[in-house]
Amino acid sequence: MTSAGVRESRWTGPGGLLNTRHHQAALLVFLAVVVLHWAEHIAQAVQIYVLGWPRPQAGGFLGLVFPWLVTSEWLHYGFAIVMMVAFVMLRHGFRGRSRTWWNAAMWIQVWHHFEHFLLLVQAITGAYLLGLAQPASIAQLVFPRVELHLFYNAVVFGPMVVAMVLHLRPHPHERELMRCSCAPAPA
Repeated sequence: MTSAGVRESRWTGPGGLLNTRHHQAALLVFLAVVVLHWAEHIAQAVQIYVLGWPRPQAGGFLGLVFPWLVTSEWLHYGFAIVMMVAFVMLRHGFRGRSRTWWNAAMWIQVWHHFEHFLLLVQAITGAYLLGLAQPASIAQLVFPRVELHLFYNAVVFGPMVVAMVLHLRPHPHERELMRCSCAPAPA
């Protein structure tokens, strides 16, 4: 229990293992998942813009093997949830400037998650936004889906990477507040 009477999780709370002893490993796993996701979106863009494939056939690497999977809103929503959970669970390990950047990435992901939730609800109910022929997010009313997701991934990934770099290279006063061993000891 914390002083406020709130029970802390052994794994995810401010002093939990994912934010202390296992923070660096958890961040590396999360980064690997995000980079693989990026690779999928970049492969899809290459399939469209370099190889000239029609958009419905351009599904990234995964779409070559499981085309039905990449058209499922469940897959995209599931990944949005994984991202949200990771941002929230790993947040307590960040201090100072890195925490500010991590929070920025997390709040942008909140919006991205909402957009995927909206797409999933439409796919489940068959009631599409503004009577369109297929599910669409709010931003997708203005921007094509492939380009929009490249943008969303960039605006989440950018501050996330800045947060990680600042976390690995903290100011001395930030290092004193850190509970993990992500940053190497000063020379």
